[in-house]
Amino acid sequence: MDREWNDSQPIYRQLRDRVVAMILDDVLKEGDPLPSVRHVAAEYRVNPLTVLKSYQHLVDEQLGEKKRGIGMFIKEGARALLLKAERQRFLAEQWPRIHATIQRLGLTPQELLDAAANEASSPGTSGER
Repeated sequence: MDREWNDSQPIYRQLRDRVVAMILDDVLKEGDPLPSVRHVAAEYRVNPLTVLKSYQHLVDEQLGEKKRGIGMFIKEGARALLLKAERQRFLAEQWPRIHATIQRLGLTPQELLDAAANEASSPGTSGER
């Protein structure tokens, strides 16, 4: 996880978003344990209560589960749930702006497909985010 924080949203939310990204990128898989609250707090120099709050949000969103005496784990079905929510959010929030830009520039579907194919075949770009 990146150690830089931005001022646009609370740190607990940024921690939650980083875990979500790790789940979507298959870095963390369903059933995997989350790093301990103490470990994350020490590594990123944040208050343990901040880490706990971000983990609690994951539980509240049905993405994580607490196993008493063992720790926190990624819940089965979390990735599918996230994909559904992230797709809906993309279509509602980002796609309208992207579509407007495509229309404004007069790009054709073939031009977009060609650009995507060129990016995928360029050295050093495949698999990077």
